[in-house]
Amino acid sequence: MKKKVKNRFNSVVLSVVLLGGTIFLLIPVIEEIGNTFRLSETLKEVEAQLVLLEQENNSLNEQKTKLLDPEYVKSYARANYMLTKEGEQIYYLPKDDEQDND
Repeated sequence: MKKKVKNRFNSVVLSVVLLGGTIFLLIPVIEEIGNTFRLSETLKEVEAQLVLLEQENNSLNEQKTKLLDPEYVKSYARANYMLTKEGEQIYYLPKDDEQDND
């Protein structure tokens, strides 16, 4: 009878020790899973930023290419800075919303 009680006690102690060891070993695994999840979210955000930056870079490269053309530069300067050719005059026209207020 004592032997059965002793064996049962040993089994319970061994089970508790194994369960504790398993939990102890699983804690770092769970932490790594959490880190992996956070890093994958960060990666998605950074990839989205990369797409936006690539689009902006493409736009700037297109603008750079256009600005190498002297005719485009003249046209751009005339449109945006109201520069004129010799003999030209600039007339200011009211915007549509200004006409509606009159």
